[in-house]
Amino acid sequence: MQKATPFELSSQAGDDRPAGSQPNGDARPTDSTVARVPNRNDVPQPRQIPATEEPGRRSGAGRSRLRGSRRLLLRWGLFALLPLVLIAAAVWYVTGGGVMSTEDAYVNAEKVGLSTDVSGIVREVDVTENQHVSAGQVLYRLDPRQFQIALDNAKANLAQTQLTIESMKQDYKRMQSDISAGQAQVDLDQVNFNRYAALVKTDAVTRANYDQARYSLQADQSKLDSLKGQAEVQLAKLGGNADIAVTDHPQYRQAKAQVDEAQRELDHTTVKAPFAGIVTDVPAIAPGKYLQASTTAFYLVATDHVWVDANPKETELTYVRPGQAVTVTVDTYPGRTWHGTVESISPAAAQEFQLLPAQNTSGNWVKVVQRVPLRVRVDTSGDQQPPLRAGMSVEIAVDTGHVRGLPHFLASLFGETDRRS
Repeated sequence: MQKATPFELSSQAGDDRPAGSQPNGDARPTDSTVARVPNRNDVPQPRQIPATEEPGRRSGAGRSRLRGSRRLLLRWGLFALLPLVLIAAAVWYVTGGGVMSTEDAYVNAEKVGLSTDVSGIVREVDVTENQHVSAGQVLYRLDPRQFQIALDNAKANLAQTQLTIESMKQDYKRMQSDISAGQAQVDLDQVNFNRYAALVKTDAVTRANYDQARYSLQADQSKLDSLKGQAEVQLAKLGGNADIAVTDHPQYRQAKAQVDEAQRELDHTTVKAPFAGIVTDVPAIAPGKYLQASTTAFYLVATDHVWVDANPKETELTYVRPGQAVTVTVDTYPGRTWHGTVESISPAAAQEFQLLPAQNTSGNWVKVVQRVPLRVRVDTSGDQQPPLRAGMSVEIAVDTGHVRGLPHFLASLFGETDRRS
């Protein structure tokens, strides 16, 4: 028994129509009707496009061709720009490398902790917090009474020393007079002794008178020698000059130095600003507080002279020299620039001044790029520039004027080619 094909089953299913129903001659088979099996020899017929869809398809095809042409132009434009970009990058590399920049830089200024070398009680404070002061302006004072007493004592000692020196000069003159009188007595005793010595030989005088004359001469001669010794000691106290000026005597100078020291201590009870600037941390002291000598009362920061301390890497200092132009930008003031010059370069790396320098002889040594301090003098003469404050973070750019040139391998290659030619 033969099996029915799908086409035959479909035909049979299509013939099961009610009796009396006639098929429409113009009707076409639908999806519910018999499906036609395609033949391999059938040629596909082009689909008929309605007239209403024809303009839309033509405009879509035009846009597709336009987009394709734009992509092609963009692709060729990029291909054309690539050599230009490479050339520009090569020119930038060859002619660049003349600017050394670093962000490890900060504003610095002269700052000092104000103190004095004498101890005392604070009497008054003449400034307030963050006040601008000029050079020589009084900042604070200590109680001067004890120092005034010491000064008066030193002056009295100086006057007493002056009187002592004058009395020493008068004593020396008196000793000279006594020496003259003693010398005359010795001369008289010598004459008497010579006379008694001649008479005693003829027994004109007694032996007792002779001995008396001899002992008188010896006694007066000893007194004269003593007077001369005392006079020499007194002359030595006068510095070997009996007419020395009182102000030139060492004792007077010593007493005068004591007066000067007492005056200095009295003057140092008044603390003045060593330079113009702004005082800060003033509330650290107040009237009535006892300050030990050399104790910092508060701080003074200069505003007229500031500079920049930078710490570039050692590999960045190859072409940096003192005197080169520098451009400074401050993080606090975006868009503002300052100009300056390289003032100096430290002779040693920063780690050389550390308390515990690196021990490069150990077995665990690791090479680390060092930083060398660099100082930049900044021009702050412009009236329109905002103030620079110590500690501000800045970025510097040093114009070294160096041109990088060709890479080493290209330079060696071109040099070898030139030698061969």
